[in-house]
This record gives sequence, structure tokens and C-alpha cells, in this order.
Amino acid sequence: MQWFQLPTPVKLTIGGIAAVLVVATIWAALLRRFRPGRDWRELTLRINTWWVLAIVFIGALVVTATTGIVFFAFASFLALKEFLSLIPTRRADRRVLFWAYLTIPLQFYWVYAEWYGMFIVFIPVYMFLLLPLRMISIGETEGFLRAAGTLHWGLMTTVFCLSHAAFLLILRFKDAPESLPGPGLVLFLVVATQFNDVAQFVWGKTLGRIRILPTVSPGKTWAGVLGGVASSMLLGVALGPWLTPMNMWQSLAAGALISVAGFVGDVNMSALKRDLHLKDFGNLLPGHGGVLDRLDSLTYTAPLFFHYIYWQFLFHTHGSMNFSPLK
Repeated sequence: MQWFQLPTPVKLTIGGIAAVLVVATIWAALLRRFRPGRDWRELTLRINTWWVLAIVFIGALVVTATTGIVFFAFASFLALKEFLSLIPTRRADRRVLFWAYLTIPLQFYWVYAEWYGMFIVFIPVYMFLLLPLRMISIGETEGFLRAAGTLHWGLMTTVFCLSHAAFLLILRFKDAPESLPGPGLVLFLVVATQFNDVAQFVWGKTLGRIRILPTVSPGKTWAGVLGGVASSMLLGVALGPWLTPMNMWQSLAAGALISVAGFVGDVNMSALKRDLHLKDFGNLLPGHGGVLDRLDSLTYTAPLFFHYIYWQFLFHTHGSMNFSPLK
């Protein structure tokens, strides 16, 4: 079991997550008791769902790297399924969807095999070329461009982008292959992404007046975004050197990167929901909406943080900090 090999900071951070959820649960119970006149049902549902998500995510993270990869593969499957269930598709494309779903086990197999070269080009290049070819072979040309673009955008967002979080799990030091930086990197990514969502919401509700994109996401304000960036940078400095191989300045930059990327990922999905005239992508996660409502920020933060780490430590740092060369 990987738990016994995890660095102490990772274990303590996991304990900290559990403590935060315990406090939130007690707080919600007190609100229900002393302010019974208000409806706290949505808050309770949100906290209960967070418990489930945290247990499943941390459970997958601490068993083995393989279970972590399977977890992210399953999350990609749910996200793609949700996306395809909402996007209008042509009847002829139903035979193409099988090939779209087949990319998930293949993409995550490249992660498991540590084959970076195939991992990075499989969906952007090979599936980009092969899926339209399968569409052409069916012979239906009406709506071809819209269908091809929609399907590839969905694969890039829900599978390719999210698979970067899984690839973080198998990164290791060149001179110390027995070390496990991967769980710390993934924990930092997920905690910072979710913390940024909360921080931007709180700052926006508290001080927000000027909206950034009123026609896309009316709740997003300059105060919320700037407050979220500042808060995420502080969190990065606090957690980065502790959980990851990053130093203080690298962690500060990572916090800013994750905050800005999380905002863009959020409004990106908000634009999609407005285009589809939806409030939420689904109801699989009570209190949160659908899978894409919870993973929206991560679709941007995962690939950008991965490549930030990849370039920082594989190409710009030498000696014991180098990650092992990828296949």
C-alpha cells in the first residue's frame, strides 16, 4: 500500500482536509440548530458530497499510483459521458462515439506505461485525424464541421486535459526513483484548485462590485478574481515547498498560475452552459451539479500545472531535482 511510503507532509495534509470537513459539518449542524428559519439543505448537500469526493479521491491516491490513474480515468469517463449527453449529436455520429470513449483507456494506458511521447500526441494528433475519417466513412456531410469540432473539443477538455493530473502521479526523481513526489504534486494541484474556487467565491460575495464577464458568468467580479489570486499565492507558498519539490518562488508562481487558470476554466464551462441554456451540467453530485461543474477549473489547471512542473524540473533544474527522462 502506497500510504506507508507517502511523505509525512502528504499525510498531514490529508489529515488537514479531513479536519476542515469535520469543522464544516459541525458548522452546518450549528446553523441548522440555531437558525432553523433558513433553508440549509443545499449547504448540507454540498458538504456531504465533499465528504464522498474527498474519501474517494484520497482513497485512490494513497493505495497505489495505478488506483490514482484509474480514478482519473473514471472521472474523465463521467465527464465525457455528461458532455456527450448534453451536446446535440447527429444520429450518424452514434457509431463514432464508441471510438471517442475508446480514447479513455488508451490515453490513461499511456500514463500507466509512462509513455510521454504518445500521451502528449494521441488525442491532439491521432484522434484529431482519425475521428473525422470515421465520420467521413459513414457518408453523412450535413453538420460535419460542427460535429467534428464538438467531439474533439469534448475529448480535449474531458480526457486530454484531465489526464495530465494522472501523469503527475508517476513523475519521480531521476536520482531517487524510490521517492514519491507525484502524490504531493496531485494533492497540491487539487487542493489549490478547489481552494481557489472557494476563495474567488468568498471574495466576490464580500467585496465584489465590478463584474468581469457579465454575459458569461455574472457572479465573477474583479474583487473575487484578484482576491482569489492573492489567496492562492499565499496557499502556494504555504503548501508548495512542503508538499512538492518547488521552492518558495516557484510555489508562489504556481499559486498564481492555478488561480488564473482556474478562473478561465470556470468561465469556459460557464460559456458552454449558457450556450446550452443550462444552470448545471447534471445532478450526479448533490449540491454541486454535474461532474463538469466540479471539474471545470481542473480542466485548465491540470495541464498548465503539469507542464509548469515538467519544464521547471526536467529542463531547467539540474542534479538531484531532475525527474527521470520520460519515454
